[in-house]
Amino acid sequence: MKAILALDQGTTSSRAILFDEGGAALASAQAEFEQFFPEPGWVEHDPLEIWETQRDVMVEAAAKAGLGPGEVAAIGVTNQRETTVVWERATGRPVNRAIVWQDRRTAGFCDVMKAEGHEETFRERTGLLLDPYFSGTKIRWILDHVDGARGRAERGELAFGTVDSWLIWNLTGGAVHATDMTNASRTLLFNIHEGQWDEALLALLDIPASMLPEVLPSSHLFGEVVEPGILRGVPIAGVAGDQQSALFGQACLKHGLAKNTYGTGCFLLMHTGERAVPSENNLLTTVACRTGDAMEYALEGSVFVGGAVVQWLRDGLGIIDSSSDVEPLAASVPDTGGVYLVPAFSGLGAPHWDPYARGTVLGMTRGTTAAHLARAALEGIAYQSFEVLRAMERDSGISLSEVRVDGGACTNNLLMQFQADVLGTSVVRPAVIETTALGAAYLAGLAVGFWPSREAIQGQWRAERVFEPQRAAEEVDELLAGWSRAVDRARRWAG
Repeated sequence: MKAILALDQGTTSSRAILFDEGGAALASAQAEFEQFFPEPGWVEHDPLEIWETQRDVMVEAAAKAGLGPGEVAAIGVTNQRETTVVWERATGRPVNRAIVWQDRRTAGFCDVMKAEGHEETFRERTGLLLDPYFSGTKIRWILDHVDGARGRAERGELAFGTVDSWLIWNLTGGAVHATDMTNASRTLLFNIHEGQWDEALLALLDIPASMLPEVLPSSHLFGEVVEPGILRGVPIAGVAGDQQSALFGQACLKHGLAKNTYGTGCFLLMHTGERAVPSENNLLTTVACRTGDAMEYALEGSVFVGGAVVQWLRDGLGIIDSSSDVEPLAASVPDTGGVYLVPAFSGLGAPHWDPYARGTVLGMTRGTTAAHLARAALEGIAYQSFEVLRAMERDSGISLSEVRVDGGACTNNLLMQFQADVLGTSVVRPAVIETTALGAAYLAGLAVGFWPSREAIQGQWRAERVFEPQRAAEEVDELLAGWSRAVDRARRWAG
């Protein structure tokens, strides 16, 4: 066996990467898919396009690596979390487009549930807040708004899954309907202390238990591939939501280690060991992984719009031709000229949790240029991550000496240096930045013996560059005060 194949199904693209025993990438393939915005605050994907693009890049990556039957030891799956798919068990056809994690259509329903006093129940059992971000209220919306869906669900005809479950179903030809504990922990339906679906929460959201997938450990034999045929018989042996997968890929496998992933959003997770640490600062308590008998937990802070703001500069404003253009444009000016850009296009995540916030640009003058906006966009990513990190330190009682970073935007040196400056903490970029896919590969490899132990995985992690804070504390305090004022103006805008 020469490689592990990782499927990295993200918010804007499907990817496949083959890793060798040393954790090095052998070959990869990637395909973007369409984003649908049918109403303000709504975000949707076509589940069939997700499956088709993921299937195609699997085949392409295997061909690039020149691997034949019997040379791929296992497949690991990592995925955009919370995105909700409901499909017909008999045909495998979705009943609706997938409702994406960024979607805010259930904000009003969440407000009603909060007013009825249910938030603390959900928080105690799931570690989550009552927010449109999570899958549970999305399932409820589909059952209430798609013709015939509720009756069909109650008759056991419909299946729910986050994207991992949807892929596993298709990979196994409908033989396996399963998820792992990290993805289950993001649904508002899973009791993270008991490790099972929660009947009381299902009743509160009026969701039939028959819709739900089986919940398995993250490193486990889920089933064997049927489609595509070139990989028939390869075991699916590792599954984790993208952020928990990145935590594993960054070798943050013990208490106190933390990472920040700069993808479509930004997601900062700190491993808290076998203890589910409750948050007093609007963070989430979530499952980190389960590879053995014990459940492991993490604190998480989610920033809804991270790298997506660069896509907006490209596609919405047209001030750059490609995402890689943003760094030289931003670096062409020494600062933002007093401009702040709060990218609350889908509301604000941690620690604010305001679904009614909206994107805001403040401080513009006649002298403001595209370069100032580009720099303000990058700094806005760093400011949001700062807010999450400080909340995490308060909850955990740990003052972080370093944060490990990954995701596409971590290659932006200007952003990483500014992040270190505002955090006052070392920002460490690893030699392998494809840590989300690598984490899924590690989980799968552990299950089939491709890697002998977690300690062997920890020994593979290497730093490529360390960014140390350079700005004076007084300057940083002034910048952060301006950011706080800008966020205050963005909040509750659509409410």
